[in-house]
Amino acid sequence: MNYKKISFTNSDGLELSGYLELPLNTHPHSYVLFAHCFTCNKNFFAVKNIARALSAKGYGVLRFDFSGLGESDGEFANTTFSGNVEDLLAAADFLASEYAAPEMLIGHSLGGAAAIFAANKLPSVKSVVTIGAPSSPVHVKHLLRSNLDEIEKNGVAEVNVGGRNFTIKKNFLEDINTHDLSHFARDLKKAFLIMHSPQDTVVNISNAETLYKSVKHPKSFLSLDGADHLLTNNEDSKYAGDVIASWASRYLEIPEDKELKTDHQVVANLGKEGFTTQMRAGRHYFTADEPKSFGGEDFGPSPYQLLSAGLASCTSMTIQMYASRKKWPLVNVETHVDHKKTHAEDCENCERNTAKIDIFEREIVLEGNLDEQQQQKLLEIADKCPVHRSLSNKVNITTHLRKI
Repeated sequence: MNYKKISFTNSDGLELSGYLELPLNTHPHSYVLFAHCFTCNKNFFAVKNIARALSAKGYGVLRFDFSGLGESDGEFANTTFSGNVEDLLAAADFLASEYAAPEMLIGHSLGGAAAIFAANKLPSVKSVVTIGAPSSPVHVKHLLRSNLDEIEKNGVAEVNVGGRNFTIKKNFLEDINTHDLSHFARDLKKAFLIMHSPQDTVVNISNAETLYKSVKHPKSFLSLDGADHLLTNNEDSKYAGDVIASWASRYLEIPEDKELKTDHQVVANLGKEGFTTQMRAGRHYFTADEPKSFGGEDFGPSPYQLLSAGLASCTSMTIQMYASRKKWPLVNVETHVDHKKTHAEDCENCERNTAKIDIFEREIVLEGNLDEQQQQKLLEIADKCPVHRSLSNKVNITTHLRKI
């Protein structure tokens, strides 16, 4: 899990709060903007699960609170559908200025309708995903039907949505009446993925049919069979996130990972900038980097950390193998290693005060009912670890230039 808490200002000067979900060991290949459902917030579990499923596939996902909800400024009573669309545009501007413009919009429920309207004003957006979205913002009226007369009469009413009370003003109803989603969506030249559950009792699946007929190709529909409207089952939201990531790869320019091939044990591949290095050792892939203090991105261990890791793992393996062969009661072994360079006290260039040697400080933790003699023997065995011997001996490194 890798995320940043961020904030930005909307067109009304309100500060909106959000989280930017990021991949663990690389920069995002593209950015996604998530619009949560009516009266939900950025921390709603379905939103988090979908965002994290996407970030695991290399996407950067911004999930934020609409004004008046969660940690964002403003009063929900002043919320309008148009305001939600404006909040999405402000979020897109933030991404474009601080990171990169969003290429995909995802909207859940009424957030799906808002995402469609916002997509029209965002040329960078190539794909739109709706989850349980109504075919028109007016659909939200059915959630308020017991209070509609009071709102019309008094201009305001307190309504209960999802077990929580919210104040709704008449201008909210007037605003949603001005948005014809089906007609509007016909003119959008974006790839669409419409996700809906046949068992959705809040927004009937007929809305998905209407929406699907309204948009142009390329368009896709996915049935979230068995899910409820809010995707309260974690498996449903994780599944949705995985499908979105795969579907979007057809419409977004996602660079393919370079396949590292080598006849040697290890290969390290690095481009012309930075220190983030893609590595392969045998059949295993991983990343090396330098810390940010050294100009890297800290997406992986540094070369010296990898070297120390080799010593630590080899030490633990050697001790465990010896204890197992002797049938000694060793339960667990931990090897802690630090690397540093210190001024050499005995070397061929002692007259140069810049001469340094590598020092590996190793601390071993042995767990089990071992007597003192056994413990001391295992410490001796640690020095017989093959990597220890390699580091202690004179090493020759031969280098050749391979023509490509």
